[in-house]
Amino acid sequence: MYVAVKGGEAAIANAHSLLADRRRGDRSVPALRLDQIVEQLSLGVDRVMSEGSLYDRELAALAIVQARGDMIEAIFLVRAYRTTLPRFGYSRPIDTGAMRVERRVSATYKDLPGGQLLGPTFDYTHRLLDPELAAGADVAEPLQRETEVQAMPRVSAILAREGLIEPDGEMPQDHVPGDITREPLEFPMARDIRLQALSRGDEGFLLALGYSTQRGYARNHPFVGEIRIGEVELELDIPELPFAAPLGTVRVTECQMVNQFKGSAKAPPQFTRGYGLVFGQSERKAMAMALCDRALRASELGEDIVAAAQDEEFVISHSDNVQATGFVEHLKLPHYVDFQAELDLVRRMRAEYEAREHPTKVEEKREAAE
Repeated sequence: MYVAVKGGEAAIANAHSLLADRRRGDRSVPALRLDQIVEQLSLGVDRVMSEGSLYDRELAALAIVQARGDMIEAIFLVRAYRTTLPRFGYSRPIDTGAMRVERRVSATYKDLPGGQLLGPTFDYTHRLLDPELAAGADVAEPLQRETEVQAMPRVSAILAREGLIEPDGEMPQDHVPGDITREPLEFPMARDIRLQALSRGDEGFLLALGYSTQRGYARNHPFVGEIRIGEVELELDIPELPFAAPLGTVRVTECQMVNQFKGSAKAPPQFTRGYGLVFGQSERKAMAMALCDRALRASELGEDIVAAAQDEEFVISHSDNVQATGFVEHLKLPHYVDFQAELDLVRRMRAEYEAREHPTKVEEKREAAE
């Protein structure tokens, strides 16, 4: 703690009290309930869960309320709470191929096995404010119809039949996935660790980097192979049981980008992949993540590193919004001693400059002082 802050404990307590008052707002307006936020601000809840690395809708809603809608502050609160939780083990990798799909679109094939499902999306809305929402108008129930369950093979599997896309690859039996919440970051990174960092990364930062790759800074203009949103099951291996125990389901968004690749000395011309996977419904974040993932594979694919989005250390070191917030906002804290040292240095440098550039004026000032 800064020594200068100790004497201001009463002021800090009052600031907290004022914050609570502003958070509550007008007492004549009903207070927000967590279930309202979970159900009606679900995309904000999904972002907080994803970048906070904790799948709990009510806790994410509580964090949003406590942070007065500041998403990064809410993400910080969720991460801080997450560090207090015990860890019982690691679940099995989720099988997104067995996802109970709510939305599935592809920009590569019009007619896909299993079809395209638009699902709940802003893609076709007119971006006009709806005054009926402000009036609290009733919302009609969505239309439903009976349909047969159809297999939904991935677009990558369709391309793989002709050998036109890089294979998924096999995970080595002895490979233990990294955990960036327990181990410090080291460069260069394995791809599994890098994907973890991108999944927790700030949506806006990754979106800007992904956009830059499309504008020529990395020559990366892909196709959306597939976006899937839906529920997947979590399973945990328990030593006492001969089978994996189901823990429940989580909603995730998965994106696979398809990129052209001219080939190298080790690989023929083929499509390559960029991958994104995040909690909840957050396809913009998953797409940005997939764009950045592909750009960061430049070294692996023998491509020249010519843009910021291809620089692993730059991207990963600056993508975490909690770290970025802490480093930027710490400038608000007292730096009195540092500033006085800088002030003294600038005064001495200024005096030396004046003596060198305007010796007559300096002499006149000295004589006047005497």
